[in-house]
Amino acid sequence: MAAPFVAEVLPPYLDSNSEPPQLFDGTTRLYTNFQCPYAQRVWIIRNYKGLQDKIKFVPIDLQNRPAWYKEKVYPENKVPALEHNNKIIGESLDLIKYIDSNFEGPSLLPNDPEKQKFAEELIAYTDTFNKEVFGSFKGNPEKDAAGAFDHIEKALGKYDGPFFLGEFSQVDIAYAPFIERLRPFIIEVFKYDVTSGRPKLATWIEEVEKIDAYTVTKCDLPKTIEFFKGRFLA
Repeated sequence: MAAPFVAEVLPPYLDSNSEPPQLFDGTTRLYTNFQCPYAQRVWIIRNYKGLQDKIKFVPIDLQNRPAWYKEKVYPENKVPALEHNNKIIGESLDLIKYIDSNFEGPSLLPNDPEKQKFAEELIAYTDTFNKEVFGSFKGNPEKDAAGAFDHIEKALGKYDGPFFLGEFSQVDIAYAPFIERLRPFIIEVFKYDVTSGRPKLATWIEEVEKIDAYTVTKCDLPKTIEFFKGRFLA
């Protein structure tokens, strides 16, 4: 069960004119962006485990990044990145696992070895899923992305319960930010609902929407749809 949810006021973005925080002073910081789906994954697990007071946000303006972020924090110059125990850890899927293993709060990975193996397979599939669905925007998502969404539908049928492993887990966190964006975009642009003929995916979306740790992280959808149109349809 999720930790009791705590509402918070999000700090402002830091840009090229902003001074850095007191780096490597023992504070655990999550360098993030509130519109980025990769960073959203880490935001969700932070909320679910009740770590709002343990992991401080440092929002980065990705259109006007501070030079010190690349020079002093994360040479990859991407988000998310976690400053913890005097080191920097990047990559959202690695961070989901790291935070789940190294911080207090409810575990998001069952003890069942079979479920753990299935979780690894599904998390590894996220890059393929995203590549296939985003790639379909140049053609016909109803046809070209069918395999990716059918894979998800089948995976959601393996265990009892609405989530991939039955209960909410790292796997749901890995997929939620992307399906949040992809489904409405495909509906608006291609007039096709990916949940059509996929009842388990439809139920999964409904159940994820009930989780406070996720809902407060949701993106500005109209802004995201316009961004996708410019990026993928131009």
